[in-house]
Amino acid sequence: MTTSASHFEAVADGHPMWLPAAVAGELRGRTATILGEGVVIDTLRAEIARAGMTEVSADADLVIAPSGTVEDAPDGLGPEAFFHRVRGGRTVITYGGPNGGLYGWFHHLRHLACGSGEAAATHEPLHELRMLDHWDNVAVHPHMGQVERGYAGGSIFYDDGRLREDLSRVHAYARLLASVGINRVTINNVNVGRREARLLTDDLGTVERLAAIFRPWGIRTHLSINFASPLALGELDTSDPLEPAVQKWWTDAAARVFTRIPDFGGFLVKADSEGQPGPYAYGRDHADGANMLARAVAPFDGLVHWRAFVYNHHQDWRDRTTDRARAAYDTFVPLDGRFDDNVILQVKYGPLDFQVREPISPVIPGMTRTRVALELQVTQEYTGQQQHAVYLGPQWSEILAFEPTGDGTTLAETVRGGIAAVSNVGSDDFWTGHPLAQANLYAYGRLAWDPTLDPGMILDEWIALTFGADDRMRRSIRSILDDSWRTYEMYTAPLGVCFMVSPLNRHYGPDVDGYEYSAWGTYHFADRDGVGVDRTVETGTGFAGQYSEPWASRYESLDTVPDELVLFFHHVPYTHRLHSGATVIQHIYDTHFAGVERVEEMAVMWEELEDRVPSDLHRRVRDRFTEQRRSAIEWRDQINTYFWRKSGIADEVGRTIY
Repeated sequence: MTTSASHFEAVADGHPMWLPAAVAGELRGRTATILGEGVVIDTLRAEIARAGMTEVSADADLVIAPSGTVEDAPDGLGPEAFFHRVRGGRTVITYGGPNGGLYGWFHHLRHLACGSGEAAATHEPLHELRMLDHWDNVAVHPHMGQVERGYAGGSIFYDDGRLREDLSRVHAYARLLASVGINRVTINNVNVGRREARLLTDDLGTVERLAAIFRPWGIRTHLSINFASPLALGELDTSDPLEPAVQKWWTDAAARVFTRIPDFGGFLVKADSEGQPGPYAYGRDHADGANMLARAVAPFDGLVHWRAFVYNHHQDWRDRTTDRARAAYDTFVPLDGRFDDNVILQVKYGPLDFQVREPISPVIPGMTRTRVALELQVTQEYTGQQQHAVYLGPQWSEILAFEPTGDGTTLAETVRGGIAAVSNVGSDDFWTGHPLAQANLYAYGRLAWDPTLDPGMILDEWIALTFGADDRMRRSIRSILDDSWRTYEMYTAPLGVCFMVSPLNRHYGPDVDGYEYSAWGTYHFADRDGVGVDRTVETGTGFAGQYSEPWASRYESLDTVPDELVLFFHHVPYTHRLHSGATVIQHIYDTHFAGVERVEEMAVMWEELEDRVPSDLHRRVRDRFTEQRRSAIEWRDQINTYFWRKSGIADEVGRTIY
């Protein structure tokens, strides 16, 4: 075995992910000087001890100190910024605030693991808010289970109605999040049931205990709340946001939580969406609802994250004028400028629902007078559910680099409310079900910190930290994951058409017409002549007109719409020729065959690493590849057969289509 077994040393809290003991191993026996005070600095001191270093007062191999206290180091660093310098075998880390000191330490571990040649540099996050949202249920939901959209076992927080007695996994998890710069966590599902609503009242002790675990790692705790809590908990007969008694109820609730948890972050709200209650029940709008909550938490520096995922989920598929993609823009852009400063409108990256390919939501650039947060999905709801190896770093990098107005300003620079994402961990021994899905959690943290980072470089970091210095293993895992997002796109829904997943299997596996006649409203309109949704201004739903230029014109025209989005914006004949030169129907055939071939190559590459990784890890990934190959074949055969039968156009190459 080329890589030492110690690199994969198991820990009681589960697989160490990208922080195995070997990462800090070469620091054992060396000395460190740590200057500063507070709970985060105490955590930093514990990290130094964990690495086997000895703390001394002077002449140390490693110095971690506040900005302005070390000669030749920059002064005036931001609260989470740090400066890192390695010179002559001595490392200096200076920080603007305690979080920066902790982030600087973990940066140094990356530096050691990756053999970085960096001599000296200052590092500061682009976004103040870098959040993970857990969709964990305190009580097991009868349909969604302990974790909604969870593909890695049960909740690390809750166990069928109560807080887990053993919270060692939460301690380990907080450390992992801090190592990639996450500083906010929401600890329960946005779909808040009656049991979960009590986290704000008689079960506030649960929130208090979890906040105490995250606090030493520089992470503030947030809570998803039920907008109708005053009514749902039986304390009032209304939840009207303009009713004084309701306002007082929330003011008292906020005061109670901040008294017990002074660094509490605030509330996350899903309202008037998919059956969740909201201000519409009282003839009020979303600004009325959000501002009522925002004013309750404002005295405590609290925030309200208000999700923009609002649409009619009782649509009539016969009505070609209704378009779910339009819904968020139509709902929120008219309210721009009416939200209080401590309201953050949390917007999914696309107008539909975390699809493998969809355009950027026009709501984000459209809300010019509102703080907006970009919402991503680390958990692989529509990208293989952590059964498939799909590295999402390249997708997120494309999203973050998108220029909404074509003036050089990226989407990452446009959002002023930070970045949030749905987490993907659970009680599974490997945390993420598929061990290779750990790369997505790592990449999310790194890109939330610095959206300009190359996703390939991030992947190399994760591989080096997680698997060690075995060059063959590094190259193989890089080859497996590097283009895996596009591979998944190849064998699933084509050219931006979206969905085509099975509703009965909760969005796993193919079902071309699964949503075609559904009240949820996601359609492809395939017929004998063509496929795609006409969202143009001239002849369709007008969605393309929600964009500013140059995108409105580019999406409107078949001459300029990108190939990968052509079916999102246009209904075209199967013989329509793409910019690539292929017809739509031949592109569908070719990519679905090629996608399966690529999965088979990935599986072979992993099999060849059997003697280089622990047997339990190798077996888990091998089993996942068995399922991914089966699923990819099913996708290929169902999609190709469906469109062959619709179009009557044969595959030019003559491959088997059923």
